[in-house]
Amino acid sequence: MATKVYIVYYSTYGHVEKLAHEIKKGADSVEGVEAKLFQVPETLSDEVLAKLGGPPKSDVPTISPHDLPEADGFVFGFPTRFGMMAAQFKAFLDATGGLWRTQALAGKPAGLFYSTGSQGGGQETTALVPFSSTGLHFDMNNLCLSIYLESLTACLSF
Repeated sequence: MATKVYIVYYSTYGHVEKLAHEIKKGADSVEGVEAKLFQVPETLSDEVLAKLGGPPKSDVPTISPHDLPEADGFVFGFPTRFGMMAAQFKAFLDATGGLWRTQALAGKPAGLFYSTGSQGGGQETTALVPFSSTGLHFDMNNLCLSIYLESLTACLSF
């Protein structure tokens, strides 16, 4: 039976979605892994999105929090907004309280990816602050935090 990896993302302008598709290609190249792409629900109206200049949403299915326990592991992606995850992704995670209560995601590996509009655009804190605490609440194995901290330590010890 294949290991199911859910790549769950939010993308306003398509940058994060492009990254998600590349991550799926990589995951699909691993024998025994079945990767699936999902978008979190949009919270902005079509009118607001049009004014922002965002492209239409793709045909990638939208995920519900109740679908998450079906996966064996996750890769979550979102644009960075002032050092935090996008509000749409936060709204999705806020709807997962029942999964936290039952610990339905405990022990499952999770990683993340994100994009910013500029160097110093918040990516430095995104890995540490918003998602690391959420993953810890779910008792998930945060794969990227240990790599990030190791890299940060190497950078600071010159």
